[in-house]
Amino acid sequence: MKAIFQSIRNFSSEELNLLDHLITFRTLRKGDFLLTENQVCNEIVFIKKGILRSFFVNHKGDEITNCFAFENEFMASFASFITKEKAEENIQALTDTELQVLDRKALETLYESGSNWQETGRKLTETEFVNLNKRMISFQKLSAAQRYEELYKNHQKYLQLIPLQFLASYLGITPRHLSRVRKAIL
Repeated sequence: MKAIFQSIRNFSSEELNLLDHLITFRTLRKGDFLLTENQVCNEIVFIKKGILRSFFVNHKGDEITNCFAFENEFMASFASFITKEKAEENIQALTDTELQVLDRKALETLYESGSNWQETGRKLTETEFVNLNKRMISFQKLSAAQRYEELYKNHQKYLQLIPLQFLASYLGITPRHLSRVRKAIL
């Protein structure tokens, strides 16, 4: 986590060392939930190892995967974290997962310690917004095959670890259509 923060902003060692007392560590087993719908999200996690999936259940009772997060990425129900309202989604480990955790109080402590942390928080929030916007636009502009190619290009080593029904849901297609897309690309 320190390396990610350092890549965003030039922190002094003293500023980075604040993390040593604020980060907690957690392990999730495959299938465990980090967050369930209707809980308030009070932490942001950094994935040291593993994969997390964010999903919601639609009016038909189908699970719809809206996000995957991989090693060296952050994950949270950001809307719930910011608004302090109940989450609309669930966050589940798809593999055994090792996390570094910053809870709300720890993040506020970092923000209070200086403008470098405030600027870093702003930049990370902007990055999450841009990623969400790109995902929304991809559903309007790209085919399912193009969305899969993008995922394959950026996260190839993880795709074998994600069950096909979750990948298909994420891409907005059926598992059968996903099989055809994968054959055409590979």
